Amino acid sequence: MTRLLALTAALLLGVASAHAGTLDDVRNKGTVSCGVNVGLGGFSMPDSTGVWKGLDVDACRAVAAAVFGDATKVRYVPTTGTSRFAALQSGEIDILARNTTFTFVRDVSIGLHMVMVNFYDGQGFLVRKTVNAKNLTELAGATICMLQGSTHELNLADWQRQHNIQFQIVLLDTTDVLIKALLSGRCDVASSDSSNLASIRGAGVPNPDDFVILPDRISKEPLGPMVRRADDQWIDIVRWSMMAMLEAEEYGVTSANVDETLATSHNATVERLLGKTGDFGKFIGLDNAWAYNVIKQVGNYSESYERNVGKGSGLKLDRGPNALWTQGGLMYPIPFR
Repeated sequence: MTRLLALTAALLLGVASAHAGTLDDVRNKGTVSCGVNVGLGGFSMPDSTGVWKGLDVDACRAVAAAVFGDATKVRYVPTTGTSRFAALQSGEIDILARNTTFTFVRDVSIGLHMVMVNFYDGQGFLVRKTVNAKNLTELAGATICMLQGSTHELNLADWQRQHNIQFQIVLLDTTDVLIKALLSGRCDVASSDSSNLASIRGAGVPNPDDFVILPDRISKEPLGPMVRRADDQWIDIVRWSMMAMLEAEEYGVTSANVDETLATSHNATVERLLGKTGDFGKFIGLDNAWAYNVIKQVGNYSESYERNVGKGSGLKLDRGPNALWTQGGLMYPIPFR
């Protein structure tokens, strides 16, 4: 049995080594190149000093913390809805963390791989209150603007066929252009992920109280990072850097108490997570402090959520489906063992 386990471990290490290209490239560059939105408050946007912040930004910072022990070692590359996949396919970026919807076609047909969901969302609609519309069916014939290269056009086309209601569709390149079109009257409605609309309403328009997000949600939009296929080790690093944040929330480990927890906790899962026991870092080509560094420098998922899109942010979004499974949500960390 011992020889069998040793052989299995050797084979696993061989597989990891065969697919270690991105990790080696990242270490040689000294930074993680991360494709982000050109500017979406709460998810990826530079602040007044030029520092990028947001829920997607934290996914990139977590990977940098895991790989380098330094969450600041990230190069942010703004991408549009139409340029984002090519940037990842070409190797310009190492991770695409740009409010990208997890779909069948994207996961299996373009040479990329969805890692996991970091925000559950749905397509919604933003209108002026003066329109006096209570739901989408009352907007028949309206001009709806949305971003090119997103899943939203197909979602709305499916909805129109199902309900036999037609709209005029205008496709635009960036959120900034979308906001300008809405404010100028070129669009009667803006359609996007509801989180994007909340960001637009909260910070993108001069008079937020003039606008309302309709209650309609016409799709499932599970958002999360993507990486290139054929690099299992890099997929593991990105996935488990994010998973560590969820596991930390479930066990009450925060950036503020992680040092005390490391010193005093006797919980077996927490000890493995923080590198106190086991040798988990070697399985993904990292040292055993990788998850500790993620939690210490970026925080657990709750910390990231609250400061970026939750009650401590300008968006003030409820956790809803993004709560832990123990609190009625969909966030279910995979066992750390």
